[in-house]
Amino acid sequence: MQYRLHGWMAALAAALALSACASLEPVQTAQTMIGGSESTVRQAFGAPTETYRLAGGTTRWIYSKQPLGHEVYAADFDASGKLTQFRQMLTETEIYKARPGVWTKQDVAERFGLPREPVQYYPLMKREAWSYRLYAAGYQPAHFSAYFDDKGVLDRTMIIVDSFGGDRGRGK
Repeated sequence: MQYRLHGWMAALAAALALSACASLEPVQTAQTMIGGSESTVRQAFGAPTETYRLAGGTTRWIYSKQPLGHEVYAADFDASGKLTQFRQMLTETEIYKARPGVWTKQDVAERFGLPREPVQYYPLMKREAWSYRLYAAGYQPAHFSAYFDDKGVLDRTMIIVDSFGGDRGRGK
């Protein structure tokens, strides 16, 4: 009986260690899973916050750490359900791929997930804004905003550095 309990506890410890690695270094962990199945990714990272069907029969799972985190991860699967790519989407490289006048709300959601911050509407501009937290230049807390016209087409994007570090509890 003692041996079985010890083996069960070792398996639990190994699962917890994998889970800790997946949450502390998700991109590095996922790189070892390229070619793996959807169930393998779900076991390591849990249920995605959103899923999208993309062109060519591919699927994207979004893992959002918003609104208080600074990351949105995308797990891309081919038509057979194998992981082909896993990356952090809230980087300046990814943001600069946005195409004002071309992308819609759907395109932004597929890339960065749905916003977890309250959506703002600016009536004088007639623009809706979705906001996301990120680290600009890899370390500086910032906000990325995507502005949409009344037809839901991306009008512009903006990154604003948060000089206070994004801690809402400060300042009083």
